[in-house]
Amino acid sequence: MLLSLTIFWLLAGAILCFLEFLVPTAFVEFMMGLSAFVVALVSLIIPSMSLQVALWMIFSVAFIFALRRLLPHRTVTTITDAKEAETLTEILPGQPGRVLYEGNSWRAKCDDLDSIIAAQEKVIVVRREGNTLFVLPENLLNS
Repeated sequence: MLLSLTIFWLLAGAILCFLEFLVPTAFVEFMMGLSAFVVALVSLIIPSMSLQVALWMIFSVAFIFALRRLLPHRTVTTITDAKEAETLTEILPGQPGRVLYEGNSWRAKCDDLDSIIAAQEKVIVVRREGNTLFVLPENLLNS
């Protein structure tokens, strides 16, 4: 029975580590797999399955939190200064359009819900949410 529990934890660890490569989960499955390997070593000393499962859960949570502290923190890119862009398509109120910003075509929405922005019009980029730029017509800011 002792050897079969060790083999069980080794197989569980290998499967969890392999699954991380198939379905990336920000190293959660990988950390659970490493925890299973640690419990496989502990199973040689402690034969109780319920205690092994409790240790596996504790190690998994501890490894995940330890990994989160070691990984670099992701920062959200924000546009600090207003920058110019040019509309490629008309942007209707509440509807997305396209703008040419820094040489690339971007999805854009008008930040003013009452304004219509014509195609080929200069706009000011005021913020970004994901891949969508929020723009205002240049003439709206100048008046």
